[in-house]
Amino acid sequence: MGKIPIKRILAIDYGKKRTGLAKTDPFCSFAQPVGTFPPEKIITIIKSFLQENSVEKIIVGYPLNSDGTKNPMTGIIDGFIEELSAAFPDIPVEPIDEHGSSKQAGKVLIESGLSRKKRQRKGRLDSAAACLLLQHYLENTGNA
Repeated sequence: MGKIPIKRILAIDYGKKRTGLAKTDPFCSFAQPVGTFPPEKIITIIKSFLQENSVEKIIVGYPLNSDGTKNPMTGIIDGFIEELSAAFPDIPVEPIDEHGSSKQAGKVLIESGLSRKKRQRKGRLDSAAACLLLQHYLENTGNA
């Protein structure tokens, strides 16, 4: 009997300085951090990730203002989504509203009991934000 391929969802919290990645567990039930990486290396990092993991979808945090309008970062993300779609044409890329995800991730890190010094490592915040984006996505699509 053949092995059933396990497909994951990959979430990206793209930033100018750091980009957080998160993935689902093998059953697409909950989010797990992958790490934080320099944005200029993220396509290479994802290619490496895909060599070891089957991904059915990539979701990207999409920065909108609280009133739903676009902001300067939205254009950067639009370009990044085009780059992702070109690099991985067989994997759908879906933008999802990320409004407040970094702020919420900061609160989660505080509640987790991490010391202020450890919380201030920005990489933790970016990967936590990617996890929150993904968990929110899973809950809203009925996967969690």
